[in-house]
Amino acid sequence: MKYMLLMYADETKVPQSAEDIQAAGPAWYALSKELEAAGVLVSNCGLSPVTDATTVRIRDGKTLTADGPFAETHEQLGGYYLLECKDLDEALGWAAKIPTAKYGSIEIRPQWSQK
Repeated sequence: MKYMLLMYADETKVPQSAEDIQAAGPAWYALSKELEAAGVLVSNCGLSPVTDATTVRIRDGKTLTADGPFAETHEQLGGYYLLECKDLDEALGWAAKIPTAKYGSIEIRPQWSQK
């Protein structure tokens, strides 16, 4: 089963300075190596800041676009990991290791079956 682990955090709490980003680097690198070694990593990617987001909605047949995130929230989606895990418990274990969990949240969603 594939699980998407979505990383949410308040962008004002994410490491900003070059020094803070460099200090956070080893935790991210170690996690990536561990996921690869375990054979569960399908893909992962960080996202641009929420200021670069555009939301699209269709209402009454009209396309509406808006700058910014799709929902009112204090946390924004910042990236994801797509993992191939045997079950939800394994996905939960990996989610707890993502550094974002320390200052944000990790949402886990099973991917729809491609049958």
